[in-house]
Amino acid sequence: MSRQKYSFKKVFCIKTSQMELFQDVAKPLVDDLIHSKNGLLFTYGVTGSGKTFTMTGSPGQGGLLPRSLDMIFNSIGPYQAKRFVLKTDDKNGMEVQNQVDALLERQKRENQPTVVPKTPSRQRLDPEFADMINPEEACRADGVDEDSSYSVFVSYIEIYNNYIYDLLEEAPYDPIKPKWNGGGTPQRQPNQEFIPPQSKLLREDQNHNMYVAGCTEVEVKSTEEAFEVFWRGQKKRRIANTQLNRESSRSHSVFIIKLAQAPLDADGDNILQDKNQVSVSQLCLVDLAGSERTSRTRAEGNRLREAGNINQSLMTLRTCIEVLRENQMCGTNKMVPYRDSKVTHLFKNYFDGEGKVRMVVCVNPKADDYEETMLVMRFAEMTQEVEVARPVDRPICGFAAGRRQKNQAFKDELSRRLEERGGPVDAESTQSVMHQLLQNLPPLPASEITDPHDDVTLPRLIEVLEKRHKIRQMMTQEYNRAGKMVTQEYGRELDSSLVSKENFIQDQRGQLGEKDKTLHSQKTEIDRLEKKSKMLEYKIEILQKTTNIYEDDKRTLQQELESREQRLQREQTEKRRMEQRMQGMVQDTKHKWEKECERRVCAKQLEMQNKLWVKDEKLKQLKAIVTESKTPSDQRPAPDKPQRPSRERDRVPAKRSASPSPIPTGPPVRVVHRRSNSAGGERWVDHKPSSNVELDTVMQPILGSNAIKVSAPSEKALAKCDKYMLTHQDLASDGEIQTKLIKGEVFKTRGGGQAVQFTDIETLRQELPTGSSRKRRSSEGNTAQGGDRMEGDWTDVETRCSMAVEMRAGSNLGPGYQHHGHQK
Repeated sequence: MSRQKYSFKKVFCIKTSQMELFQDVAKPLVDDLIHSKNGLLFTYGVTGSGKTFTMTGSPGQGGLLPRSLDMIFNSIGPYQAKRFVLKTDDKNGMEVQNQVDALLERQKRENQPTVVPKTPSRQRLDPEFADMINPEEACRADGVDEDSSYSVFVSYIEIYNNYIYDLLEEAPYDPIKPKWNGGGTPQRQPNQEFIPPQSKLLREDQNHNMYVAGCTEVEVKSTEEAFEVFWRGQKKRRIANTQLNRESSRSHSVFIIKLAQAPLDADGDNILQDKNQVSVSQLCLVDLAGSERTSRTRAEGNRLREAGNINQSLMTLRTCIEVLRENQMCGTNKMVPYRDSKVTHLFKNYFDGEGKVRMVVCVNPKADDYEETMLVMRFAEMTQEVEVARPVDRPICGFAAGRRQKNQAFKDELSRRLEERGGPVDAESTQSVMHQLLQNLPPLPASEITDPHDDVTLPRLIEVLEKRHKIRQMMTQEYNRAGKMVTQEYGRELDSSLVSKENFIQDQRGQLGEKDKTLHSQKTEIDRLEKKSKMLEYKIEILQKTTNIYEDDKRTLQQELESREQRLQREQTEKRRMEQRMQGMVQDTKHKWEKECERRVCAKQLEMQNKLWVKDEKLKQLKAIVTESKTPSDQRPAPDKPQRPSRERDRVPAKRSASPSPIPTGPPVRVVHRRSNSAGGERWVDHKPSSNVELDTVMQPILGSNAIKVSAPSEKALAKCDKYMLTHQDLASDGEIQTKLIKGEVFKTRGGGQAVQFTDIETLRQELPTGSSRKRRSSEGNTAQGGDRMEGDWTDVETRCSMAVEMRAGSNLGPGYQHHGHQK
């Protein structure tokens, strides 16, 4: 493994705590969120590198997400608005409701039955994710605007196979085919796959910001409540067991924290009823699925498709970052392909400068993850070179600061003055007033009786008690009279208010009835569409199965066809090879028998000529004896010397026997090797392909030491030489290698280039001797009819052995006319 070096803004070691990581990475983003600025935080890395642990954490070691929620609620806790005062609309905006409408909606939500089980309370929270943050590690933001009210909304989505699903969607319970279990977890199909909810679409609001249409946004009031909502969605998230991780995330999860900030009115008591003054900021915490190689995970089927979509979305993210970096550094204006993936399309505004973007790169120091880790590090290093920043315009309220404190001080002063005047401010003050009134009653006299004949104490006590009773009755009458007056005075107002409220309730009930009818019709239409959708899904499933069967048959037949074509091609190649070998064998056999016939005919002719010469000699001797007997000795002419018939004169010149010819008179002809045409003084280009086979033969071209050897055509080499030789090898009909030397001349063209004109082709062919030996016995054809040796014995073994170096069996030319470079 080679050593690589990368530079980052900060590197955290393995001993870094979750608190230290939060202080450096996520705390600045939470500060920006509270001050109406957007933020985006990624966790990126290879599968099993710790992305989910960094984002979520564990008991006692809370991750970035729970610590961010805790910091938000610690900062805005005293300034939170009541539920449903700030309400999200369906177009990524925010609405402001008055206190009465908010109260009615709270009562409606409390009385409305839930379609799915409620989120468990704090006491029943999963112990695995309870008490993540220690109280001493709590953080708080500085500079919180006290003249505003805040509301926190959270949503949780996942991007799975490039589709967006709402993990907080409360699907209605279907008793026939339930999609969710009683505990809020997804129902599994028989093939162990989750039944996915309906996918969501991406839309663009009036401010050109991207959002998920129809996504559930839950208003939360505490860290525990927000984390319970997160954990409810986490149970629905898709995970799977892969070769690299036992619980590997198969989707990109996005937890969106939206903070709405609305200013108070001039009195500092209620929220200003103007939706244009509401400032909305959001923080997106993204846990990306791990990048991995399918060859290492051994994924098949759905796992293979999931891995492909994960890698494709991460590749699109890299491409967008690279284009942004190129546009920033080179000044170009290339289009960034945000729409190629849902991840980049959803966060398009952040990359265009809508907020701050940070990325946490998780690295696993395993040797098996080396190549994937290098890609992750290279991409992360390139990402920090991209700088996006755009100012955020906050709405101008125009009210004086400190309105909330002044209003609170006014309420405290009013309560104090009411207490001084003795007014019934609350229940405690009322009890104190009643106690003072009771103290003003006449005191009881001493009631001790010391004498049974005492007639003074009891009458005096009775008199005091009667006075106290009269005073109590008067106080009761006065209290009842005042109560009746108050009841009559306020009863009319309450009656009018009650009548108006009843009329309003009747109107609302009428509208509610109309909406119920509309909902009933819509529900009927939805049921019809669901049935139609189920039917279409069933048909699609059947068609998919049929398509898979046909695809399998097609692949099987195609493989069989390819195998048969390969077999047929091999058989045809073998057939052509056999035909060539048979043709070569037939030609060799034919040529051998032709030579053998010629040799036998020539030998027979020589034998007949020798016999005829012997007969002629005998006749001449007999004639000489007869003539000598008739002629005197002094007149006897000298007998002519008999001459043996020359085989050079008598043999047929058109044919050549396979047997060697007799040695001519004089010394034997010395074989001279013919020089190659390339042995001149010119400079040659020796073009010899690298696949050529070197032959062990003496017939090698001599091109000189200044020849340029190339294995491919080269214009530079042609410019320096004036001769060109191409060595070409192919397979002859007899299976031997045949080498051709194709020679040409190099000349310049009018355009300034070089051209080659081929002028000569030399063929070098290497053969192995085949067939029986060509040697003949020395006595063959040279004995007379009676067994006598003739004078032609000098043409036998000695002559043939001396000529074998210069001739080859089967040659059509005489000695010295052709040289094949093969010694016997």
